[in-house]
Amino acid sequence: MHTREEKIEAFGRLLDIMDTLREKCPWNAEQTFDSIRRLTEEEVYELSDSIIEGDRQATAKEIGDLLYHMVFYARMGQEEGAFDIADSIGKVCDKMVFRHPHVFGPEAGKETSAKEIADTWELVKAKEKGGNKRVMDGIPKTMPALLKALSLQEKARGCGFDWEKREDVWDKVKEEVGEVSEAVADGTPDKIEMEFGDLMFAVINAARLYGVDPEEALNRSSEKFRCRFTYLEEQTLRKGLRFSDMSLKEMDAIWDEAKAKGL
Repeated sequence: MHTREEKIEAFGRLLDIMDTLREKCPWNAEQTFDSIRRLTEEEVYELSDSIIEGDRQATAKEIGDLLYHMVFYARMGQEEGAFDIADSIGKVCDKMVFRHPHVFGPEAGKETSAKEIADTWELVKAKEKGGNKRVMDGIPKTMPALLKALSLQEKARGCGFDWEKREDVWDKVKEEVGEVSEAVADGTPDKIEMEFGDLMFAVINAARLYGVDPEEALNRSSEKFRCRFTYLEEQTLRKGLRFSDMSLKEMDAIWDEAKAKGL
C-alpha cells in the first residue's frame, strides 16, 4: 500500500493531467457539464458491476475512472469561477464531520451502535440543512424508480416514520393487490398505472423491512429468467423449430426442464 505522501502525489498528478488535457486536447476542451453527465452515470454502473463481481483490480480501475470525472467537473467549475476541487473536498469534509458527532463532536467517545446512527441519520441531516430543505429534497429526480422508492423509504425510516412490526407490511401489500384488481376491472389506464405503482412501492417496502435489497433481488430474478429463456430458445433451435411453431404447453415443458436443471 502507498504512503500518505504518495497518495497526495498521485492526486496531484491527476489534477495536472486534467489541466493539460483541458488546455491541449480538443475533445476534452469542448466537453461541458451536460455532455459528461451521462458518461459519469455509465462509470457509476461499471464500478457497481466490478464490486458485484468481486474483481478488486477492476474496482480500482473504475474508481480511478470515476475520480477522473469528479476532477473534470471541478476543473470546469473552476473555469466558470464557481468552485474548484478544494471547495468540493472541503464541503464533503465539513459534511462528514457534522454528520458524525459521535466521532468528531461533543459526543465523541460515547458508545453508539450502527443501528442508532442509521435510525437518526436523516434527523442529523435535517439539522445540518436547517429549515431550508425538506428531508425528501435530496433524492435525485433522475434516480431509477426502484432505487428512488427505496431511498424515499429509507429517508422516512431515518426520521422514525416506519412500520412498528415488519409483519404488518403484508396487510398493505394485500391491500394494494386488491386495489390493482379493482383498477383493472374499472379499466381506467391512468388509475391502473397508479395502482401498479403503489403495489410495487409496497413490495419494495416489504423487501427493505426483511433486509432484502430489492434491486439485487430483481436482478437475480431477471438473470434467472434470461437463463431459462435462453435454454428454451436453444432447445427450440436444436429441434429445428421456431417459437411460432410451438404451443405454449410445449414451451412450458422445456421451461420446466430448465428449472429442473437449476437454471
